[in-house]
Amino acid sequence: MEKINIGFALTGSFCTFKKAINTMRGLKEAGHNIFPIMSYNAYSTDTRFGKAYEFRDSIEAICERHIISSIAEAEPIGPKKLLDILIIEPCTGNTLAKLANSIADTPVTLAAKSHLRNGRPVLIAISTNDALAGASKNIGALLNYKNVYFIPYNQDDAENKPTSIVADFTLTEKAMLSALNGKQLQPLII
Repeated sequence: MEKINIGFALTGSFCTFKKAINTMRGLKEAGHNIFPIMSYNAYSTDTRFGKAYEFRDSIEAICERHIISSIAEAEPIGPKKLLDILIIEPCTGNTLAKLANSIADTPVTLAAKSHLRNGRPVLIAISTNDALAGASKNIGALLNYKNVYFIPYNQDDAENKPTSIVADFTLTEKAMLSALNGKQLQPLII
């Protein structure tokens, strides 16, 4: 497989960070170039799931490069055509809303806007408690956007969190290869 330049962006669904970092590690071990990007909150917030500096240190060690964590650092992604694909994993409901409404006020949303201007794919791994509620209209809008793809997803706890959806992170590489070929990996809802 040829080396792919992957932007790997994390937003604030902290409960999925360990899974996302494992995915990132797997893509790096497969020989791809990983450009890590983090939203402001993902970059700086300590939670019950871990300390921000621990996640940052782990990501930079895997990727062997500095995390893009500011608007100024994200802006050149499009003009310099740095990436073949941008993966947003995890992607929160807040980020979904911004992407659906062309709001580019974080390193992740600006990276997506900058990358999409080149007609290159963005792959989204949903992780939000309101996917089947308030965020559903944004998911619907993004499903209709050119060059935006989703990692297949499902309800993670239908009984206790009936509106919550999380992507199956184990399908990231397969969904990435499909998106690079201009196709949405199916089935979308698993």
